[in-house]
Amino acid sequence: MSIGIIVLIILVVIAAFIVITYNGLIALIEAVRNNQKQIDIQLDRRFKVFESLINVVKKYMDYEQTTLKDVVALRNQAQQAHASGNEQGRIDAENQISKIASNLNVVFEQYPQLKANENALQLQEEIVSTENKLAFAKQAYNDSVEKYNATKKSFFTSMIVSLFSGKLNFDFPYWQLSEAKIAEQESYTVKL
Repeated sequence: MSIGIIVLIILVVIAAFIVITYNGLIALIEAVRNNQKQIDIQLDRRFKVFESLINVVKKYMDYEQTTLKDVVALRNQAQQAHASGNEQGRIDAENQISKIASNLNVVFEQYPQLKANENALQLQEEIVSTENKLAFAKQAYNDSVEKYNATKKSFFTSMIVSLFSGKLNFDFPYWQLSEAKIAEQESYTVKL
């Protein structure tokens, strides 16, 4: 076998490795972006439920309307941060909304008429359900970011990332779960 054929085989193997690695990283990046879209869906859903809840509680609560309006202000803040590319600002605002949502049960306990309102109870359950779905979407997103980061930092892959840094090198921020949500997930038990 001549040296030219050996060099050609080596070049083909290297080219194949680069293409496979490049495509693998693109797939990981798209997985992260898809998981971010799943979070966006849950955030939009949560906001719509909060809007409905504001309409239901108007006749029952005065002080808590302010709390619920804070949600609207935080949501607007999160959307502005997202539009300007400030993902950390968006994450912080959305996490504050989650904190407010986790305290709604306490608020509802103070208003017996509200607890008797079927629409309010359904919306309260919907918020809890959405917060749970949001927590799972955040975890899936964080897992995909972790997998992408670990892959792009591996030895040979990092060289390919540096060659195509504009297309392959991204710093995706992690969505942080609130301390209360982490504690809730860690202490979760099945109730029979």
